[in-house]
Order: sequence, then structure tokens, then C-alpha cells
Amino acid sequence: MPKPELIDAEGLAAKMKEEGNLLLIDVRLSEDHEAERLPGAKGNCVFEVDFADRLEALGAEPGRAICVYGAASDSHEARMAAEKLERLGFAKVWEFRDGLDGWKAAGLTTESGKSMPETPEIADGVHALDLRESKLEWQGRNLLNKHWGSVGLRGGELTFRDGWIVSGRVGIDLTDIRCDDLYGDPLHDVLVAHLQSDDFFDVARHPKAVFEIGAVTPFAEATPGAPNHRVVGNLTLRGVTAP
Repeated sequence: MPKPELIDAEGLAAKMKEEGNLLLIDVRLSEDHEAERLPGAKGNCVFEVDFADRLEALGAEPGRAICVYGAASDSHEARMAAEKLERLGFAKVWEFRDGLDGWKAAGLTTESGKSMPETPEIADGVHALDLRESKLEWQGRNLLNKHWGSVGLRGGELTFRDGWIVSGRVGIDLTDIRCDDLYGDPLHDVLVAHLQSDDFFDVARHPKAVFEIGAVTPFAEATPGAPNHRVVGNLTLRGVTAP
């Protein structure tokens, strides 16, 4: 099966003119897609579990040319989506890794829709995590390979002062580990079982980890849908606490 190919803004603009049947998929969050997108792009958030199920309704077919893009070159959405499409049997896939930011930096036009919601004002004090709207991602690597995915949450809270996060605690559910880059692959369950064994997290005896936030630094130039804070603190895993 051919690997997904990287494409730059100029190349994608040319493909959009040449390939009359090109399917362009914005794999960011739905509200980001609705606010601004590449011309003609359809939305299908790669972080949602029914990403693959929605492809047919978008017109995706094994022989059709597909290009996926995310927020920017330093985000993982497009790479993740391209790899999922490859595993699902799509043979003609391009990954526009520079994303919406790269498209605009090249001076190309976008489509606009709904305005992004206003950033809410958060009262000072302690606020419980909204587990339905929160997501914790992981990435691991060795000398030969790397994997990434998400892990469940077991509650927690954030403390705000003057509108900024100053501390907090996040409970991590190690019984709920998912590997996004192996989505749909039989090796997914093999890897998860290995991670949950006593070779790694020993989930039978230590089903929960805890992250205590020590310092939070906002990224001044963060764009919608991209990482916007750097958080450091202490992680307690298998009964051991370390930075």
C-alpha cells in the first residue's frame, strides 16, 4: 500500500485545480473548521472515535484522491489522519502538514463561517475538570518506533487566579489506554495489553496515576486549535513521584 505523501501549500493549490475529484478534509475540531477552513474542505475531526465511520458520507472511496490537513506543522492531526486512511486502504492520500497556518502564510485564501466562541471568563478558585470535554494525550518512542494516543481521566481540578491556571491535579485512568496511530490495526490491543502489564504501568496494582501541576506558561502566539500552554509538574506512576 503506498504511503501518504507530504504536500506543500503551492502543490496543494495546484492539485485542487488539477484534481477535479480531490476530497479535502479538515481534521481539526468541528468548531475550528466551521470558523475558518481551506476552500471546499469538509470537516471530520480525527480525534473523535467515529472518524472512520464518517468517511463514506464525505464521499471518500478507496480510489479517490484525498488530502488531509490540521492546524499547523507542529500539530499531529494531519499525520494521524493520513496514517488512519492508509490503514483503511485508501491508496491516494496526501498530507498537508503545514495546515491552515501554512496555507495562510503562503498568501492563499480561506473560507470563513461561524465566529469562534468568545473565550469565557473563569472565576478565581478551584474548578472540577469537565471529563466530557477534556482529553489527555500521550506519545511514546523507542529507537525504532513511536506511538501516540489518549488515556482516560479520573477526575481532577484546576485552580485559577486572575484568570490564569496556577495549580491543579489530574487523575489518570490507566485502565483506559488507546493508541490512535494503531486505530483499526490488530496490533492495537497487543500494544495496550503490553503497556498495562507489569513491564510498564502494572495496571493490576496501580490502575491510577496522578499529575500535580506545578507551573503553567501560556504561549503568547497560540492559534485556535493549537497547543496554548506549557504545563510542568510531578507525575505519580506505579507509586513513584517524579517531575
